[in-house]
Amino acid sequence: MDGDRTDDLRPDATADDQRFELALRPRTFDEYVGQPRVVENLKVFVEAARQRSEPLDHVLFCGPPGLGKTTLAHIIARALGVEIHATSGPAVEKKGDLAGLLTKLGPREVLFVDEIHRLNAVIEENLYPAMEDFAIDIMTGEGVGAQSIRLNLKPFTLIGATTRTGLLTSPLRDRFGIVERLDYYGPEDLARIVARSADLLGVALETSGAEEIARRARGTPRVANRLLRRVRDFAQVDGQAIIDRETADHALGRLEVDSHGLDPMDRRLLETIVDKFDGGPVGVETLSAALGEEKDTLEEVYEPYLLQQGFLMRTPRGRVATRKAYQHLGRPLPDSGPQGRLV
Repeated sequence: MDGDRTDDLRPDATADDQRFELALRPRTFDEYVGQPRVVENLKVFVEAARQRSEPLDHVLFCGPPGLGKTTLAHIIARALGVEIHATSGPAVEKKGDLAGLLTKLGPREVLFVDEIHRLNAVIEENLYPAMEDFAIDIMTGEGVGAQSIRLNLKPFTLIGATTRTGLLTSPLRDRFGIVERLDYYGPEDLARIVARSADLLGVALETSGAEEIARRARGTPRVANRLLRRVRDFAQVDGQAIIDRETADHALGRLEVDSHGLDPMDRRLLETIVDKFDGGPVGVETLSAALGEEKDTLEEVYEPYLLQQGFLMRTPRGRVATRKAYQHLGRPLPDSGPQGRLV
């Protein structure tokens, strides 16, 4: 039920996020905070491509939403000194849509496709020759008079972003020369991001306030920036000129975001497994019905962070609440967990 979820903790972008992210988005690799291994590798690949005056190999970014995949795509284009053209998998519905996108690309320019795992099969198959040979086949005429015309494209770089790597087909995945996974951020990096955003927004923020927001931001920069804006609102209305730890804690408490970054819906999910299904295992379809949430929403929005933080396990038989979940909910530990064990 959407009413149980604090929208500020949803990792997917809202229209409000997109407006603020444009203002807060880092423009260079040096401004980008976190993901050090990924950033250092990309710096090398981009510089090598620049020195050879060649397009960068096609790039695939994997990982949960809100971690900076779109930001990195824009930084890459800027570092290459070329334009970036952005779209999403669901938006490319017909072969003509794909042809239109590809034919307008200039030499070495970047085509960014968000949610690339949602491309339909026909579009994906037509993308293969474009990625490999920089060409696309166009059918003209109908019936016996139909013929295929191959259009040559200017060499370009495709950057794909996906939150569901397992849904990518092997032929598409194998055509990316550079594959990088973005991981959840640590509290130190998130505190730096919050401090930078506060400076850009003109918000007076103490280090302790930034650390408190970062600690509850679910390892996600987008969530951290969103919480910063909400804490700023509470501080302004309450007449707090400077946001310190106490101010941030008060505001986040009113948002019902606990010390681990869990909101009412996260806790309800864990409580359902613990109280109604004896800690699990419980199938995701059953859990979906019990919670009144779509299965995909559970898998894409709620579970990734709970899994990463060790509150939840996925097993062949279903979801299982861990020892940490029992302790966080204040529930007594059972004598033995599911299948005689509790992790």
